[in-house]
Amino acid sequence: MSKAEVGLTVTHRRYVPYSHAHYAGNLVDGAYVLGLFGDVATEVCIQADGDEGLFASYSDVQFVQPLRAGDVVEVKATITRVGNRSREISFAASVVCRGRPDVSESAAEVLAEPLVITRATGTVVVPAG
Repeated sequence: MSKAEVGLTVTHRRYVPYSHAHYAGNLVDGAYVLGLFGDVATEVCIQADGDEGLFASYSDVQFVQPLRAGDVVEVKATITRVGNRSREISFAASVVCRGRPDVSESAAEVLAEPLVITRATGTVVVPAG
């Protein structure tokens, strides 16, 4: 039996290694965050429906701030609509810790307020049942 309900939220956090930097300034490409959204959507489906589900589409993606190697990024997925087999999910990615290479090679800080870097809306589908 499905436990899918509007408001169900799952949160993941991950350190972004320097091996993922592809651009000057240790910038990480936006596809990295989309991969994290896929991971957190999978857990939403497991929590709600006991199945990994399939990611069907994004209806909106907004990259609003950069992600950098050395960041700790938090991604949240919240069910905003429940259909028979589909679930609309709102996603947000925020940097909660950021490397401080200006201080030293290994310096980092916890941000006073999380910095929202990416927002998205997507749809997943789960088996009937």
